[in-house]
Amino acid sequence: MPGWSTLPGVERTTLITGGSGFLGAHVVAAAVARSQAEGTLAEPLGPLVVAQCRSSALLAPRFCSPREAAQWIEADLLEGLAGLLERVQPTEIVHCAALSRAADCESDPAGARALNAEVPGQLAAWASTHGARLVHVSTDLVFGAEDAPRGGFSETAAPGPVSEYGRTKLEGERAVLEALPTATVARLPLLYGNSAGRGLGASDSILEQVERAERPRLFVDEWRTPLEVSCAGAALVELLDFEAPGVVHLAGPERVSRYELGLAVLTSMGLSLEEAEAELQPIRQEELDAGAPRPRDVSLNAAQAAEALSVELPGVSSGLARAH
Repeated sequence: MPGWSTLPGVERTTLITGGSGFLGAHVVAAAVARSQAEGTLAEPLGPLVVAQCRSSALLAPRFCSPREAAQWIEADLLEGLAGLLERVQPTEIVHCAALSRAADCESDPAGARALNAEVPGQLAAWASTHGARLVHVSTDLVFGAEDAPRGGFSETAAPGPVSEYGRTKLEGERAVLEALPTATVARLPLLYGNSAGRGLGASDSILEQVERAERPRLFVDEWRTPLEVSCAGAALVELLDFEAPGVVHLAGPERVSRYELGLAVLTSMGLSLEEAEAELQPIRQEELDAGAPRPRDVSLNAAQAAEALSVELPGVSSGLARAH
């Protein structure tokens, strides 16, 4: 792809922020798998993988095998970022940590800006000074002021966020690229897949609600290009091996509503379409106060990444088959 080239192999220390989160745990797993694949008899575990999380209660590496393959560090990114970087001295960073609950960002815009915009800028400045590679995770919700065109927003489309979360994530993108123009900003869509029984993500949260005999309310007029989370994690790790400056979209190839995704989740678990429909409540955005403005269509066009990466960016059916 234009502007993309494979970076030469070097001794690496990989830092993943937000390593205990829904996405972060899969990024850690992918980084560990890469490390093991690159291991030698002298260094059987390959490059060092370090995962940051904000609380010691979250230090269990849920997806890593062997469990000791990643080092887990408790650190508050708002208070202890400099100390974390000094301790780890990473040669490459995947920055997953964020304040991602939209309602929390609306109620605490200063806190959202600190974590979603200021911390990424500080990470990028450190990476620039120390020659480290940075892949910064952003979101499709930097769009929303206008509906996506046919085929989805490309990387060159003008952002237009409608929520505080989207605005602060866009500020974070700009802070990263201003401090480190060679960084990669990876915009991700709605993610689904295995959350290790935690009820996180777009599919496990539905399954958990149905298991509690609830009827999830899902929008019929909100469209995304959802992506299976382990594929997202593997793609972010593969991006570390490229010189891919600027923005790249990682998303699935299908534009679906939240309700359509819910039906796909339940039918992938063995329910008939009629049974799945009986378990869900289709609603329109105007019927629910979600605590933050919600865009209608932030579908992404990820053709560039799909062509350049070896990791598959699957459609919903194959992604759910992989997840469950």
